[in-house]
Amino acid sequence: MEKPIASGTGLDPTTAARKGMGLLAILAIASALTVMTANECHTNFVVSHTSASFTPSLLFGFVTCFWWVGVAIGLWQFARLAPVLRFSPTILLFHLVAACLLGILHLALLQHTVQWAGVHWPAWGQLYSDLNLGTRQRFGVDFVIYGFIYGVSGLLHSQAEAQQNIVQKLELERRLSQAQLRALQMQLEPHFLFNTLNALNSLVDLGRNKEASQALAHLNTILRSALQRKAPEKIPFVEELRVMESYLAIQQVRFADRLQVKIEATPEALEGLVPCFLLQPIVENAIHHGIASLETGGVIETSVKRIGDKLWMQVTDNGAGPNQSSTKGHGIGISSTRERLAYFYPDNYEFAAAARETGGYEVTIQIPFERANA
Repeated sequence: MEKPIASGTGLDPTTAARKGMGLLAILAIASALTVMTANECHTNFVVSHTSASFTPSLLFGFVTCFWWVGVAIGLWQFARLAPVLRFSPTILLFHLVAACLLGILHLALLQHTVQWAGVHWPAWGQLYSDLNLGTRQRFGVDFVIYGFIYGVSGLLHSQAEAQQNIVQKLELERRLSQAQLRALQMQLEPHFLFNTLNALNSLVDLGRNKEASQALAHLNTILRSALQRKAPEKIPFVEELRVMESYLAIQQVRFADRLQVKIEATPEALEGLVPCFLLQPIVENAIHHGIASLETGGVIETSVKRIGDKLWMQVTDNGAGPNQSSTKGHGIGISSTRERLAYFYPDNYEFAAAARETGGYEVTIQIPFERANA
């Protein structure tokens, strides 16, 4: 099953994990700042009191620091509903108002916390009875903190959006490539089937019923192999060779002595993976454009072997020759092979198709060698 494209309402596991780690980091930093603030308050307190509880100082530090943790989380969640973490004059004005309101609320909460602590810890409340948290300096600190949170959150949100857009673009490109590949496969297989049925029809018209029956058996082998696989996919070359041999057997029945077939494949090459229907359309192209016009002596040679970390394949024919070879390479076989190789091996394959000086045509393919699973 294909993975869904990430959207604003869902996160892939990697993004969710990063978000969780980021939240843990924020909580860890806020906890450290809470302890530091509480320790500073407590140090000031014990100057005049030899015995004092650390709890009210810790409460004061918690309200001081975790208020901004809540603000940061709230901004991030609100950004899923409205673009509040982007940078524009309208949004900046919104944050200016929000900074003032949240700063006033925070200072009021701190003042209330001091008063409440004074009720439960009288000595602590007496020491901080003259503490005024409504000064411009204190408000300015809160204003700056809010601006810092907005700036950092905005940058992180922009980075996350850019990364998500890249992921969506890559996923879309992948799906489009797969759709294009499926279209090529759907175009290729009916094309092959049509030409094969044409060959069978010719045998029946000529009264060669026994040979037509043999050809039908080979066609049955090809169709069974095609229906059992999920296109597009890679298959062991030995399976591709089986399809190609069945196709050539049909053509040999049709052309009789006009066609000779030579296939050389090393044992190691048979274990390599190739895209399904890779060589069959090239062989079909060679017969249709090269051998079909010859009255006798048609030869198609196929060679496959491993060279280093590459799988090397070559199909040659002694067809019409350079003067008429310009028509070759414009059929479905050659063009679809190029596009499928580009899909499976982007920037990591070689494909050459050209007329031979001695006559005929030659197609050479080189792809990374991948061994099929045992």
